[in-house]
Amino acid sequence: MATIRRTKNKTWLAEVRKFGQYKAKTFDTKLKAQAWAVEVEQTMTPDTLVLGKSLKDAFLRYQKEVSPTKKSWKNEHNRLNKFSRNKMANLILEDIRQTDIYEWIDEELKRIKGSSVNRDLNLLSSVFEKSIRWSWTNNNPVRGIERPKNPQPRDRRISEYEITRILDALAFNGSEITEQRHEIAVALLFAIETAMRQSEIWGLDWAFINLNRKFLRLNETKNGTRRDVPLSVEAIRLMKLLKPKKTGRVFISNQNSSATIFGRAVKLAGIVDLTFHDSRHEGITRLSRKLDILDLARMVGHRDPRSLMIYYNATAEEIANRLD
Repeated sequence: MATIRRTKNKTWLAEVRKFGQYKAKTFDTKLKAQAWAVEVEQTMTPDTLVLGKSLKDAFLRYQKEVSPTKKSWKNEHNRLNKFSRNKMANLILEDIRQTDIYEWIDEELKRIKGSSVNRDLNLLSSVFEKSIRWSWTNNNPVRGIERPKNPQPRDRRISEYEITRILDALAFNGSEITEQRHEIAVALLFAIETAMRQSEIWGLDWAFINLNRKFLRLNETKNGTRRDVPLSVEAIRLMKLLKPKKTGRVFISNQNSSATIFGRAVKLAGIVDLTFHDSRHEGITRLSRKLDILDLARMVGHRDPRSLMIYYNATAEEIANRLD
């Protein structure tokens, strides 16, 4: 980056800082100083570039130095491990071109959706940007890449019939918790009642739940801000089934194993194309009948109320019934 400034001797000092290098020269006119700075800036190249580093090397360093600073570091760590198994990871950073990125995109689209590919591209681009900072490469081939189109937002609703079928598959009678699958059933009902995310539910601690004042506090959320979630009478009833304590985890089962058990219950119930996250869609849609848009956004943790349209999925029939 170049700066031009007047000196005490009434000359013009041009200073150029780039790639950790510094050059300076004085001139009798500002125009000459600017012209020199532009020329020098164009010719300066990183003389400390570390050659021979592979993309896999970059993944490993990123995992060690960058990922741990993020809230979702475990998920990112796993994604980088997946990247490291791809043949592109063995290429030298300086040799990777956009054609390699496009080939990787084509292969990924055979397995995952465009939205997932785009998320991976964001991470891949971040790795290249850090590699530039580390002087391992001059190039980020992800820049300017033509990305896949994101699919239409998922609009899967959960019917009362499906909820009943899933609860039956989990052998939950509605009032007693004696097994892990019963806890999962309560988590599903609680998710629909509060529109909380699966990770938020399994991260709940009794120390931050106040049933008397009818709210709970989430200290860690997806967008990184603290959030208070109001609790309905039904949500409080569900919480009481879990035997409240002064402190400690509310849902003691493992989140990953619970997700597996939930998937099996959905299959056993004969239900197609349903995930636990669909409970958030259902919850937001139901809450929209009770709350105004600003209260709803605050409750479910959306800074921009317009983003609620991704989750709000009232049917035309439901809207029509409100018109009368």
